[in-house]
Amino acid sequence: MTRRPFWLNRIHESWKSRSIVWLSGVRRVGKTTISKMIPDAVYHNCDLPSVSRKLEDPESYFQSISESKIIIFDEIHRLEDPSLLLKIAADEFTHINVLATGSSTLEATKKFKDSLTGRKNLVKLFPVLWDECKDVFNIADLDHRLLHGGLPEPLLSSEKDEAFFAEWMDSFYARDIQELFNVRNRSGFLKLMQLLLRSSGSLLEVTSLSKMSGLTRPTVISYLEAMRIANMVYALPPFHGSGRREITQRPKYYCFDTGLVCFVNGWNEIRDNDRGLLWEHLVLDMLRSRFNEHKIQYWRDKSGREIDFVINKPGNITDIIECKSSPDHFTPGNMKVFREFYPQGNNYCYSPYISDPYTLEKTGIKITFIGSVEQIQVAGD
Repeated sequence: MTRRPFWLNRIHESWKSRSIVWLSGVRRVGKTTISKMIPDAVYHNCDLPSVSRKLEDPESYFQSISESKIIIFDEIHRLEDPSLLLKIAADEFTHINVLATGSSTLEATKKFKDSLTGRKNLVKLFPVLWDECKDVFNIADLDHRLLHGGLPEPLLSSEKDEAFFAEWMDSFYARDIQELFNVRNRSGFLKLMQLLLRSSGSLLEVTSLSKMSGLTRPTVISYLEAMRIANMVYALPPFHGSGRREITQRPKYYCFDTGLVCFVNGWNEIRDNDRGLLWEHLVLDMLRSRFNEHKIQYWRDKSGREIDFVINKPGNITDIIECKSSPDHFTPGNMKVFREFYPQGNNYCYSPYISDPYTLEKTGIKITFIGSVEQIQVAGD
């Protein structure tokens, strides 16, 4: 197994403030594999009936563990009353650190009568990050990562396996959406999901999605919320000030994996026109893995000028990021327009193959060129 130190460190850091860590992520993203990398942990696969029987009396189970331990409950929502198990662990057995995994948030299933507010830390596991590709998996080919996606199995395959993605979509509907949200309209749901995948990274609105999918507006809203909770899709909100010709309400929808986006679009190679948009997906994952996602937005005015990502900081400071698969393709025009309204903050061009950050001045503004999310907090300050 290839160790993923970024996520293992994130889990251990989370245990320092809470004894319960909820590891959330779509199926096949690597939750079980990462769980089994934690040394000296007691692992339970909650899909097994024998595990369910063992945990029928949570208090007796935890009392049988006399010393400090790490206990892993994989796919914990399969248990009859998972929230009671975690609540007892958090309140009465604080010497035990618990890692619970699931595809969705705690609130996604009615089995969780208690969302464990104040008792847990949430760690969202994304598909393999570009920084991980280079540093951990020894994959330096951006097009391979974009085409195969970041789920470990297809990423590590030398050939693209379309059957994997078809099976993933069926499994996602059957085990996450139908089971947790009681969605019965399989064809309607999958049609909406395919529409989102084909236009991932674009501005969409519920009314247009309703017309294209043939679903009612309330149904589209309901299905979008189910996909958001199940980590399938992420709605990136717009950044805006007051009294300017800016997009203020329409989010950009990003689907979770570039491999799935390529599969649904029928792409067997990465074209120049698509590389930049797919690279945006990878940058968004890296930003969300590092920063509070509620502070990450995009900016666009009604003339179509756009900044890929805006990071809000205290004191009306906004760091802005343009994503370019090659820095040679960067032009500063949109940054210059944005800075006329919001002058404070750092300007970044994020490209995949930059090893050492450097700063250039273009049209009167300084732009720092970076190749890692780690460089955002240090470069240009």
